[in-house]
Amino acid sequence: MKKTHLLVSVLALTLFNSCRNSDENDNESLSKQEVHAKIVNVTNHDGRPFSTGSGSVTGKFVSGPGGGVLMQGFYWDVPEGGNWWNTVKDKLTAWSDSGISAVWLPPASKAQNGAYSMGYDPTDYYDFGNFNQNGSVETRFGSRTELEALITKAHAENMQVYADIVINHNSGGQSQANPYTGTNTWTDFSGVASGKFLRSYNDFYKNSYGNNDEGSFGGFPDLCHANPYVQDWLWGRDDSVGKYYKNVMKFDGWRFDYVKGFGPWVVNNWNSNVGGFSVGELWDSNVNTLEWWANNANSSVFDFAAYYKMDEAFDNGNLNVLNDDMMWKRNPYKAVTFVANHDTDIIYNKMPAYAYILTHEGYPTIFYRDYEEWLNKERLNNLIWIHNNKATGTTSILYTDNDEYIARRNGYNGNPGLVVYINNSSSWQERWIETNWSSQQIKDFTGNSSWYPTTQGDKWVKIQAPPNSYSIWSLNQ
Repeated sequence: MKKTHLLVSVLALTLFNSCRNSDENDNESLSKQEVHAKIVNVTNHDGRPFSTGSGSVTGKFVSGPGGGVLMQGFYWDVPEGGNWWNTVKDKLTAWSDSGISAVWLPPASKAQNGAYSMGYDPTDYYDFGNFNQNGSVETRFGSRTELEALITKAHAENMQVYADIVINHNSGGQSQANPYTGTNTWTDFSGVASGKFLRSYNDFYKNSYGNNDEGSFGGFPDLCHANPYVQDWLWGRDDSVGKYYKNVMKFDGWRFDYVKGFGPWVVNNWNSNVGGFSVGELWDSNVNTLEWWANNANSSVFDFAAYYKMDEAFDNGNLNVLNDDMMWKRNPYKAVTFVANHDTDIIYNKMPAYAYILTHEGYPTIFYRDYEEWLNKERLNNLIWIHNNKATGTTSILYTDNDEYIARRNGYNGNPGLVVYINNSSSWQERWIETNWSSQQIKDFTGNSSWYPTTQGDKWVKIQAPPNSYSIWSLNQ
């Protein structure tokens, strides 16, 4: 495709020069036309950055011009032994220094598998590793004291802390006769050690409120959110799960697990009663479904539409799919973007994917293992700095083909924005593009290009990107 494109461009240039004597400016004008692309303004709003609100209980959290960056502070099967909270706490200063503004922790309460559980089989929402039940005092991650020390340290570092909330299902109850099933079910949670949110068969489907809700998971008892008693304990009471996590444990926000299992009104009610940042795990690539859920839940949602498009673009050599619809394009203020998480890690070519989410709109997430183990931390820190300082304003796509993608952030409140150039080919590429800057010197803030071009009076400039990599341009100031 590129050879054809090049041939057409050469023929056009030859024809043009045979018709008239051209000077350098004429050649530049023609080169600009080689873009062959109409600028697409992807988002239309006032340009303000993504915000998680006033944030931590200390009131100290302040995002940079580009908004915040979230760290997923765990992965599946982190080491056992109760030391994970300490491990994360020891990394918080370095993360904050690099520009990470929030950390998402795994489910913090005692689960059925006790010291071996990743927390997604919750038993007692008020046991943070301080009660001897399910075979241990501490959780897999540590003690309540260690968790509280982590949260305190995060707030001292101007970082928010988000709790992973699993309220679709419970596990670890005792067997009891259930008149709605005619069998015994594991739905007796009357003996939880904290003495809070005691549950029985009528708090799970099927029961007096119906046979089922939107979805169940893995055969676990399916919590009945239609029951006013359950609602009261989840978000209504002063010592409800949500209010206890926020006011006593000092969590700043929530990642809701498996929200396909219950109606979006549940998260909406939680948010209305408890507050704090909120994002739902709706594992669905259909952007219409993501938008519907986010609007009805009054919550952000993980942008699975963008996730699968990035896999197709960067792993399968078709950057044109980045023109397709995604949640961050529908509503950048309700989109949390990511390259990998503890459940799914299919994108192989990750650095251009991180360059994409850290220069585009939405709330970008860094996966712990990518940052701490698998990728180049210095390059990721560079992208985080660019995001926080330059990734401002609405988004316009300037050019795409199979191998190249160029987009512009249009700036906000005096911040000039940026131009990102992703190149999936095996050779250097160059393009003339239209910026928002007239007669000003720009540079590549990744350091991948040594060019320091000056934009023309009409705001056009030629930029370049290295093979299988990216460059990110903004005013040299």
